[in-house]
Amino acid sequence: MTRALTRTEVLIVGAGPTGLTLACDLARRGVSALLVEQAGALFPGSRGKGLQPRTQEVFEDLGLLAAVHAAGRPYPRMLSWEDGERQGEWDLVGGPGPAAPDPTVPFPSVWMLPQWRTQELLHERLRELGGEVVLGTALSGLDQYPDRVEARLTGPDGAERAVSARYLVAADGGRSTVRRAVGIPMAGEQIDPRPALVADLEIDGLDRGNWHVWPKAPGGPLLLCPLPSTTAFQLFAQFGTEGGTEGGTEGGTEGGPGPAEPDTSPEGVRRTVAARTHLPESALGRVHWASGFRPRTALAERFREGRVFLAGDAAHLHSPAGGQGLNTSIQDAYNLGWKLGQVLRHGADEALLDSYEEERLPIAADVLEVSTRLHRAGEVRAGGLRRGPRTEQLGLGYEDGPLTVEARPGLAEDALRAGERAPDAPLDGTAGGTANGETGRSARRLFELFRGPHVTVLAVGRALPELPTGVHGHRIDGGVTERVYGPGLFVVRPDGYLGLATHDPADLPGYLGRFGLH
Repeated sequence: MTRALTRTEVLIVGAGPTGLTLACDLARRGVSALLVEQAGALFPGSRGKGLQPRTQEVFEDLGLLAAVHAAGRPYPRMLSWEDGERQGEWDLVGGPGPAAPDPTVPFPSVWMLPQWRTQELLHERLRELGGEVVLGTALSGLDQYPDRVEARLTGPDGAERAVSARYLVAADGGRSTVRRAVGIPMAGEQIDPRPALVADLEIDGLDRGNWHVWPKAPGGPLLLCPLPSTTAFQLFAQFGTEGGTEGGTEGGTEGGPGPAEPDTSPEGVRRTVAARTHLPESALGRVHWASGFRPRTALAERFREGRVFLAGDAAHLHSPAGGQGLNTSIQDAYNLGWKLGQVLRHGADEALLDSYEEERLPIAADVLEVSTRLHRAGEVRAGGLRRGPRTEQLGLGYEDGPLTVEARPGLAEDALRAGERAPDAPLDGTAGGTANGETGRSARRLFELFRGPHVTVLAVGRALPELPTGVHGHRIDGGVTERVYGPGLFVVRPDGYLGLATHDPADLPGYLGRFGLH
């Protein structure tokens, strides 16, 4: 039986980090969205536990970074073990010693937080903004029309519900039902034939000050990472390498036996840890969650089909190496959210939505290359999996994107350009301007001026021209801002990237008009 038609502006399928981030962004823009999740509860595992610096900037803008920092911790140092003896410590991220402070980067370090806790905090923020997740509800079909998408949803009681939405966003993971329904191919490859096990479990007698590594364990490398906000550790174990088949079963193929498949039962998880480490099985407690997988990468052929958009794992799948999957997915949502808001709330031309695929697909392809290279190059040994600046996502931008206009001639080679991330800076110069009637004089950093769903215009060493209603404008003379940005007029998009950089105020009306701001 089909119930009465429900109408919404955006239907989001999948309440992982991608769907929750998008729902938060739309809610603060006053866009009605229905967020549904097939499972009866949010994802329970720690899987994507590393929040890159750029993701922390997004969370600050969305109003949940304080909670994220309170619940998480910096990455601990790695500690290698062999034959029950400590072999030395090393850093997975960064190098030895603290980096020199950079006023343009407020959050320079990766922050650790279990994925389930990140999702809880996003869900709490969504509720604060007036939204909610409808659990136990699956997409069972959809039809597209010139002005809408009509979807059929099946609830936990088996009843079917019809929903009409202006747009639909697939955030339902690598096996996306939506992607298959609209016929978008996804090409990929298995980048490692060896299966792996990831699990969350309680362990007694293992200190929580280090991320513990057994690189030469029989059967394959094993890692145990203490998880903030919990008393548990995250286990990662690789199978099919030289040694035994503890905690697994041989997976046969036509050509003979294949690599051992991990046993994801609680007993199998504990048996794997006991067999590869010095920890007795009596020290291994409750297993909260476990999953086996074979690392693979994949990229959808396109990120849009009519009024349906793909985001997150529905659009791209990553190796866990480098901690890129969850972070790239959150950036997808952050890119798409403001564009949907400009179209649905400010009357921007729908052509603005074409820029989502044009900007995000090349980024996803580039990040896939990084994570695949890290996976193939990195043995689990001292320094072997060290990550660097490319994984922080601060240098990713849209310099060649369709919304980027760099109109300042004769720039130095190292000058900040349109399309790049708009850097933060302390307001140590002379700051003034208007922000919907407010001066913004209480702000201490540029990011505080940018925070919110609005477009910002910075006049650096220039007079601030008259701007359309809804655009926040600020004049800043001198200080770090002028040193980093240089003189000019800069349009900062709602997602924190420089859209237009110019010296001529006459360039502003036409550019802002593309966002429905007149």
